[in-house]
Amino acid sequence: MSQSALKLARGARRQDSPRRDEDPATFSTEEVADLQFSLEQQLDAVLQRNEKLEQLNSCFEAALNHMGRGLSMFDSEQRLVVCNKAYADVYELPPELTRAGTPLVEIVRYHMSRSAGQEPAGDAPVEWIKQQVARLQQGGHLEQIQSLPDGRIIRVTYEPLAGGGWVDMQEDITAQRQADEKIEWLAHHDTLTEIPNRFHFRERLEHQFETYDPRQGFALLWIDLDHFKETNDRLGHLVGDGLLKSVAARLKNSLRAGDVVGRLGGDEFAILQVGVDREELAANLARRVLQNIRRPHEVYGHSLHTEASIGVALAPHHGQTPEQLFACADMALYRAKSAGRGVHAVYSPGTVDSASATQNPLRAELKKAVERSELALHYQPIVDLREGRVSSFEALMRWKHPSRGMIPPSEFIPIAEETRLIVPMGTWALKQACTDAKDWPDSTKVAVNLSAVQIECCDMFEIVTEALHETGLEPERLQLEITETVLMRDQARTQEVLRKLHDLGVLITLDDFGSCFATLNYLRSFPFRKIKIDRSFVRDIPEHHDCVAIVKSVADLARELNMRSVAEGVETAASLLAVRNAGYTEAQGFYFSPPVRASGIKRAVKQCALRLAALDTAIAEDKAGKGKAPPA
Repeated sequence: MSQSALKLARGARRQDSPRRDEDPATFSTEEVADLQFSLEQQLDAVLQRNEKLEQLNSCFEAALNHMGRGLSMFDSEQRLVVCNKAYADVYELPPELTRAGTPLVEIVRYHMSRSAGQEPAGDAPVEWIKQQVARLQQGGHLEQIQSLPDGRIIRVTYEPLAGGGWVDMQEDITAQRQADEKIEWLAHHDTLTEIPNRFHFRERLEHQFETYDPRQGFALLWIDLDHFKETNDRLGHLVGDGLLKSVAARLKNSLRAGDVVGRLGGDEFAILQVGVDREELAANLARRVLQNIRRPHEVYGHSLHTEASIGVALAPHHGQTPEQLFACADMALYRAKSAGRGVHAVYSPGTVDSASATQNPLRAELKKAVERSELALHYQPIVDLREGRVSSFEALMRWKHPSRGMIPPSEFIPIAEETRLIVPMGTWALKQACTDAKDWPDSTKVAVNLSAVQIECCDMFEIVTEALHETGLEPERLQLEITETVLMRDQARTQEVLRKLHDLGVLITLDDFGSCFATLNYLRSFPFRKIKIDRSFVRDIPEHHDCVAIVKSVADLARELNMRSVAEGVETAASLLAVRNAGYTEAQGFYFSPPVRASGIKRAVKQCALRLAALDTAIAEDKAGKGKAPPA
């Protein structure tokens, strides 16, 4: 303030309380003008500060109201300090309840009355606030999940303030919860039929074993549709899928409360029937299921007639673990199919065993073969055509019968799969192959075949990791071969298992490519790193020139997908020359070596090297004009 203005101000005070012996102060025009100018400056400064505060408040309010979450602040007296629009929208508050100074108790009372449809009883809002404040004082940060009447799910977080009171934020997590629930549902249900999948059904079965009343057991019904593959091949996958959905719906309608139906994979279903204290109850359900399945199924303009076979096993009489009960139901299912299909059979140890032995004596003997260690592994080399060396050996199971001699895999592997003996047989083969491979050079891998039954009936990831851990074999040296039929059984489960094994470092090979009904979608969906063409195409090259085009197209496809390609069934030098010219990276067959015992590995490697050298020499001589044909 200027000197004249100060003087004017002092004069003004004297005028307010003048002494009798003093004359009133007089001020010049300049001094009055100076004071006016000073006051105007101060007023402008105040107005500017107010304008800036208003701008800040406007920005603050805009920021609050554009937050993706609700926010509110309450003081130590539980009165509203500030809230944003999202907060009001979450609880659908009227404008009068969003003003600063509004008691929290009024907001809570309003929310409770809307949720319950009536005024809250007594001091319910006050008690709720007391509990919230007590929790904040005890633990500081607080988080709660609120379910609103309209179905929304809100996550609320509270942060206490230093001077008392708190800040809370509201986040709408409805979509996140729905997504989580969807993922959970997909993990436990078959997406086609929308009933429990094999994994979830087994969970329910395990839980039933843990909680059932011994005085009232339960039954497992294993259902297999008869001749479904013919319908699927004749009318297509769309109609086949429609038939599976129709059957699943019929099965659900056949059950009582508490019973569970699941899809095990492909055309196989299972029912867990609870509260079964006698065999007749399970048999009645089986007959009812068969009747429902026999009724015509209207699918995409087709009236389809189908039958089913059912194997029944009761707990605890036939099995006291899920594995035992599944095995007994499987044997009963086999008896039902042997009886002509379209019927059910209840497990009976003597009857099933004797019937099985009569139908095929190898069934009973194969179980003994596993127990007596009559099975062995032979190894056939797979040759890298680019590097000119053995890159891996495929493990092939052999059965040396004490009286019948060597039994080919084509005879006993199907039996092993039907009886589920393939599970312990496959586990043994995997561990034995890994053990043998530890004695080979580090650059040589071992390939082991997997059955669809193994993937469906056990945790293959755990079995593989256990085998690698016990033997010390690096995951990168193990290759697992699966056929196209495996992919058709339970695609979701198979994809999950193969993906985990791939991430572990194990190489996954699609075996017998082109022999069945594989689609290119499999190559995109599953983590394959190698394709092995079916041996029939390679074997028929000399007689069928069109096979050359097929063989080359598969090699080109593998190259475009950045996968390795294996030609299986190379039995002559001409076949080897054809697949090498077609661009295959590896080859396998009797031209190099038949399957040999583990003790013959070194000899097989030398023989492969000699075969490759002989072929190269013959080709070089032929180019030089000597006309010498490649060795047969």
